Amino acid sequence: MTIEWKNLNFSRQVLPAIAVAGLLVAALFIAGGLPDRQLSEPAREPARAPAALASQPRVAGSGVVEPSSELIQIGSALSGLVTRLAVQPGDQVARGQVLFTVDDRAVRAQLREAEAAIAAARAGIAEAQSASVTARRQLALFRSVSDPAAVSRVEVIRAEGEAAAAGERVALARAQLQSAEARANSARTEIGRLTVRAPRAGEILSVNIREGEYVSTTGAGGNAQPFIEMGQTQPLHVRIDIDEEQAPNVALGASATVSPRGAADRQVQATFVRAEPLVVPKRSLTNSAAERVDVRVLQVIYQLPPADGLFRVGQQVDAYIPARKAAARKTAPGQTAKATT
Repeated sequence: MTIEWKNLNFSRQVLPAIAVAGLLVAALFIAGGLPDRQLSEPAREPARAPAALASQPRVAGSGVVEPSSELIQIGSALSGLVTRLAVQPGDQVARGQVLFTVDDRAVRAQLREAEAAIAAARAGIAEAQSASVTARRQLALFRSVSDPAAVSRVEVIRAEGEAAAAGERVALARAQLQSAEARANSARTEIGRLTVRAPRAGEILSVNIREGEYVSTTGAGGNAQPFIEMGQTQPLHVRIDIDEEQAPNVALGASATVSPRGAADRQVQATFVRAEPLVVPKRSLTNSAAERVDVRVLQVIYQLPPADGLFRVGQQVDAYIPARKAAARKTAPGQTAKATT
């Protein structure tokens, strides 16, 4: 059967055919673009409340593990090149132990100069004291002579001047000694400041400097990060953020159930330590779609039990805290108190 193109009607035959073809193409496109509806296990295990609080009022929060001493960020009092790095991450250090040393060659040269000046000043004191003793003896001898013809008045006056000058030289030498000792003490202080020591016992958590690098007190030269971070990690603490809306409901003093982020099946009981008195803006985010970032949070500190490496400093955790028991409210006749869950 042949089609006579001149007998085709565009509005009755061609246009409906184009519409049908368009519908078929659209159906194929939609079918190919449908998402895969196959169920799969979640990539990360969501947090879940413990069995003891499953049917009880509770407050949920997220937090970060920190040292019990809080995180200590070590800097340098003076700028210079790092000539010695004495610690590595994971080292346990005692209070006062050397962490790193900044180049102190110039200051040690100043110390040697001051020590040489001290020796010279002490020698000058000895010389001036000897001259003073001689001048006083000569003056005493002249004064003991009663015959004016034997010792003239001019010689007595000259001896008095020499004795006074010798005393002044002793005072000057002692002042020079004090100045040299002050310079030496200043150099020793600077050497002590160039040797950075641990402010307390703890564990080295991170080291962001290397030998030969330049450290600056202003943060310039690539030292935007703390030079060394340390803290007391036995025991560990966890800082839980409670949204300000839920802060009045927290039962302060009660234990908290804490689990690492993504490991809700490994829950431990943390002991209450304290609640920070200052409510601060929220900083630790959970990446939840319903999370509000324009709120302030109450930070509650808990002590974690020994967990054999389950928790590490900086790790995010999920926590559940029992809610405070609601006090009985007085209601007017005909009114019903609302229960808060």
